[in-house]
Amino acid sequence: MALIVCKFGGTSVASPERIQMVAKRLIARKQAGHDVVAVVSAMGKTTDELVGLAAALNDNPPAREMDRLLSTGEQVSMTLLAMAIEARGYKAMSFTGRQAGIETDGTHAKAKIVKVHNERIMEAVNKGMIAVVAGFQGIDANGDITTLGRGGSDTTAVAVAWGLNADVCEIYSDVDGVYSADPRVAPRARKLDQVSYEDMLELSGSGAGVLQMRAVEFARKWNVVIHSRSAFSDAEGTYIKEEPDMEEAVITGIAHDTSEIKFTIRGVPDMTGVAAKVFSALAGNMVSVDMIIQNTSESGTTDISFTCPGADEKRARETLERIMGDIQAREYVVDEDIAKVSMVGTGMKSSPGVAAKAFQTLGENKINILAISTSPIRLSVVVDSAQTNAAVRCLHTAFGLDSDSVFEEKQLSAEEVAAKMNKGR
Repeated sequence: MALIVCKFGGTSVASPERIQMVAKRLIARKQAGHDVVAVVSAMGKTTDELVGLAAALNDNPPAREMDRLLSTGEQVSMTLLAMAIEARGYKAMSFTGRQAGIETDGTHAKAKIVKVHNERIMEAVNKGMIAVVAGFQGIDANGDITTLGRGGSDTTAVAVAWGLNADVCEIYSDVDGVYSADPRVAPRARKLDQVSYEDMLELSGSGAGVLQMRAVEFARKWNVVIHSRSAFSDAEGTYIKEEPDMEEAVITGIAHDTSEIKFTIRGVPDMTGVAAKVFSALAGNMVSVDMIIQNTSESGTTDISFTCPGADEKRARETLERIMGDIQAREYVVDEDIAKVSMVGTGMKSSPGVAAKAFQTLGENKINILAISTSPIRLSVVVDSAQTNAAVRCLHTAFGLDSDSVFEEKQLSAEEVAAKMNKGR
């Protein structure tokens, strides 16, 4: 018997029919002799709808009130799931973040979990119930509801698994694990049986959307085993855990991110301290800078380029408008048509020649590199967005990641989803 935490995302609980399917899966885990705790996100697009309601009433709603509003989405889905379980003859009890004992700091909209008080959940589990916990939320020292930011239900699930000393944290979604690349871009991508915490952190931070980066970081810190798997099949997915004795591949996977943009400040005087002024001002305005490129000085001036998330564009523009006179730069330009392509692998630490092979491969495929960034286990390049797919595919092939089979994406009907969920039961 194991204690299992099962997390289901918004698409998995998007309708009463899908909630019924989740209930069946949880009951099946219970019937197999396991203790089960579920963590759920809000149904479908509920969070976006709640944000829209707030915007219709207030252009700048108070953060405290937004957290109270957004937390209701998960409370709806947790209650409905508990009802669905009860309707099938099994005991269930739902818990808000507060009732589940999820204690956070007081930062609204992006709170951090500081402790999980597990008494109430364990009491329900020990009584043979399936505990259903609202993801994405907690309570601060003042008793105010806080939310963890987009994708925070993954972090909730990992934190609950840690707080309960669970054997595994199963994170269910509409994909069946972690692939060596996005299979919609690289059809010969293969599903990975296992990924180390370190590699998964780099993949998540580089654009792979399977798991939230904060959740993986939390799991690594507290050694929580994550099993990323499909909500629509019983097949094994991908385990994220630490295996120091495992022989690492040179490249574990390739991630891409089309959400970044590039700023170039032209005609910057080549003087000491100018770059410090630029990036101190950006940091002060909460702009997350990724890559930085400074050209060779010509005639006493140079160009400085940097990339940042598209969500930070407005703040970046505001910052540069404010400091352009101070740094005596000529102008700045923005390029939104870029993408970051990243190769990740712990094996890169002991494998020379990865960069040379990557650059040669891109050159042979006439893909121009606009910027380069490296870490001990990651090599990232910025390319034109129109060349993103070609860059991912050629690198995936060059580093021997292609599988023999070809991925085919298919939209499932409600009947097909039900058939997949019930198969083998």
